[in-house]
Amino acid sequence: MEYMVCCVPVSPMRAEPSHKSEMVSQQLFGEKSFILEKTAENWVKIQLKYDSYQGWVQQSHLAEIDESHYVKTDKDLTSDWINEVDYNGHIMYVPMGSSLSAFKNGKAFWRRNSVQFKGKVWDPEEVKINPKQIKQIAFKFLNTSYLWGGKSVFGIDCSGYAQAVYKLLNVYLPRDAWQQAEAGTAVNFLQEAQCGDLAFFDNENGKIIHVGILLNDHEIIHSSGKVRIDKIDTQGILNLETKQRTHQLRIIKRYF
Repeated sequence: MEYMVCCVPVSPMRAEPSHKSEMVSQQLFGEKSFILEKTAENWVKIQLKYDSYQGWVQQSHLAEIDESHYVKTDKDLTSDWINEVDYNGHIMYVPMGSSLSAFKNGKAFWRRNSVQFKGKVWDPEEVKINPKQIKQIAFKFLNTSYLWGGKSVFGIDCSGYAQAVYKLLNVYLPRDAWQQAEAGTAVNFLQEAQCGDLAFFDNENGKIIHVGILLNDHEIIHSSGKVRIDKIDTQGILNLETKQRTHQLRIIKRYF
């Protein structure tokens, strides 16, 4: 089995091995994966270690690592909105939440590749989850543009946003909204919601199509056009700019 790590700031994961194919997700710098399948045109199908998500990426976006490196527990993440990394002697700027996998004293060696990081490190295991901390993390993404399949401050979708915030809080979430809705504990009424609970929204067929992070029982922060704060009631989301209802509330879940 070939074990890999993402060696570019953000790498698109596509449904098929083509630049024209839908971007289903992304991998960020430092994320680990293993190869499932290869083509002759520099495309490989990978499965991410963190959430088992699968997709096609360009092999040039990956660096090979040893199995001993792959199995090590990832902990530290980059903490600033944009972070400077020295990769083989050249500067690279990577987004918040990138993995500093197997770094020691600010350095890592991915076989023949040398990586150095001297910036601020975010250790999710040291986070004390409370409303103030949740908001500080969630608000860092404000005004980030919506991007289908995105999961970074350079562009993010609704479930990618929920997953990214929770990862910085040291709480695991799967990648897609419908998967996230199957986890956690149900909150029966909006009035009982707490900061950090996730609200899920469905379409006319009952399919979960959207997720956001509740700030309280009447405000929600979510990625819709951009990461924004809107009003929420028992019917759903009320866009503060257009005064229109945009999403129909289905269920609220709690994860910590």
